[in-house]
Amino acid sequence: MSVRRRLLGRVLATVPLLLGVAALTFFLVESAPGDPGDVLLGDRPLPPEVRERLERAYGLDRAPAERFGRWLLALGRGELGWSWSRSMPVGRALAAALPATLLLSGAALVIHVLAGIAIGVTAAARRGRLPDRILTLSTLALWAMPTFWVGMMAILAFAYGLSAFPPSSMRSVGAADLPLPARALDVLWHLCLPAFVLGLSSAAATARFIRAGLVQTLDEEFVRAARARGLGGRRVLLVHALRNALLPVINVLGLSLPILVSGSLVIEVVFAWPGMGRLTYDAILAQDVPLVLATTLLASVMVIAGSLVADLAMAAVDPRIRVAPRGART
Repeated sequence: MSVRRRLLGRVLATVPLLLGVAALTFFLVESAPGDPGDVLLGDRPLPPEVRERLERAYGLDRAPAERFGRWLLALGRGELGWSWSRSMPVGRALAAALPATLLLSGAALVIHVLAGIAIGVTAAARRGRLPDRILTLSTLALWAMPTFWVGMMAILAFAYGLSAFPPSSMRSVGAADLPLPARALDVLWHLCLPAFVLGLSSAAATARFIRAGLVQTLDEEFVRAARARGLGGRRVLLVHALRNALLPVINVLGLSLPILVSGSLVIEVVFAWPGMGRLTYDAILAQDVPLVLATTLLASVMVIAGSLVADLAMAAVDPRIRVAPRGART
């Protein structure tokens, strides 16, 4: 089967999955305690006819199944609905929050890849020795720690203890009046702590995968043959062994982007970062069904896109994946 047909088949197979995720999310939010109308209108003593008119305008007077069907029809027209908690179209709310999340997730992904590879290679190069044991235990402990707890400990240590980074927000007060280079440095200063917490927390799993793959690859015959030809240990490790050990890790890295996006929900709440995670959190508290559906659907698309990217990356690294077996019918 060609890569193009395989990719098309994967994309078509995701349509029922996305519909199932949307339906499950909708009815879970609907089953939450409280009335969306009370959240929307608050405790204001409105006349019954005014409250009824507002509920009719937002579709809250209809059955949940009918509201979900109307949402699907609107989605087919490219409309995401109206966010009643923010009094704006859902698309505009997503467009305002998405750049902050992409900035945080992109920085965390770079840290994730660099730290995961560096830790994994270092541990594999010194397997069985003290550095390997320290790194293995450290990554295992970091992997097991809840992300929100790591974030709070980082705030206590580096924001309040050392005063090296700001504890929250994306910009300093009054940063909008600064010149462009100063504003960029201010955002970078606020970005460091949440990006490192998110990136290092997820890099622990990648480091363990890389170490395990390298330890297994270093015992292969082609590695022994490279050493027998007089190649140095560092070149054998980084050029010959690492390339083959990365094959199972590429799938993990391909799924890292949606994991970082979902993990950023907790980090954005802890660090008051104005991105998709904070938007989703506020929408859940407000029972803003259109906004919750849109953010969940976007996260699902990220998961699927990450899986497709992982498949394409594995096909690029390993030519055997691109070659169909003889006699196979497409």
